[in-house]
Amino acid sequence: MSPVLSYSPVVLPVPGRPVDLELRVSAPATGTGLPVVLLSHGHGGSNHLSSLHGYAPLADYWAAHGFAVLQPTHLSSATLRHRVGDAPDGPYFLRSRAEDMSHILDRLDVIEDTVPRLAGRLARDKVAVAGHSLGGFTASLLLGARITDDGEEIDLTEPRISQGVLLAAPGRGDVLNGPMADALPVFRTIDFSTMATPALVVAGDKDDSRHFTDMGPDWHADPYHLAPAPKSLLTLFDGEHLLGGISGYDAAETSDENPERVATVGRLTTAYLRSRFTPGDTAWQTACEELTTGTVESK
Repeated sequence: MSPVLSYSPVVLPVPGRPVDLELRVSAPATGTGLPVVLLSHGHGGSNHLSSLHGYAPLADYWAAHGFAVLQPTHLSSATLRHRVGDAPDGPYFLRSRAEDMSHILDRLDVIEDTVPRLAGRLARDKVAVAGHSLGGFTASLLLGARITDDGEEIDLTEPRISQGVLLAAPGRGDVLNGPMADALPVFRTIDFSTMATPALVVAGDKDDSRHFTDMGPDWHADPYHLAPAPKSLLTLFDGEHLLGGISGYDAAETSDENPERVATVGRLTTAYLRSRFTPGDTAWQTACEELTTGTVESK
């Protein structure tokens, strides 16, 4: 592991966005050709974990293992509720969340120039998106999944992204029958058949999201089963929605707190991305063979 540098906020003015786009950048202190991971936070009940201040257990791990992690604060964050709560597309800002990632990729030169000791170190041809929960929905759209809004099919595929990691992401829309189904009607329209970009789907076998569906934990594996190959599915034994606590160190909202599970998520996602970005790298194969706290399948 390498020492990590973390810098925030990087502020990017975006025309038409009600507030500037702010992000945290975490990267190893040394090295060049760093693959980029765009990390999309969830919605959640916390005030600050759903922002650039969250997901340190993953951001720190990925950065220490050679990735540059870029974490925006989406407009859906509770930290912005007092400023953009009445803005169109709120409170979830589903389209804006995906567009944030494209704006970041448009401005990588500015980000490199802003963050000390980062200039010239990013590999622009090695970009992945990772997202947890609602962030997993955001990542799905960037990887090619489609939604329909007011009769219009929305395509937010980002061709500069070549890999994805979906963490406890929402599944199919035709089984929604919980109280959140009416709050997010666009979830009913998700189409994974167009999500062609390679991705690793991570799901907990006890992540029962009854507020959306009574389908049970299998719902979170839908992005794997319903999307075309190549895809992989990592199912974590006893994992609930926070997958052991990925949204923050010692987060009270974690119902299945388990540092070993968080370490497994970090280790397996790192190995997956490393092997996807570097043909011939065996890190993913080795990590799968050594896994004892979950199962992996691929297609």
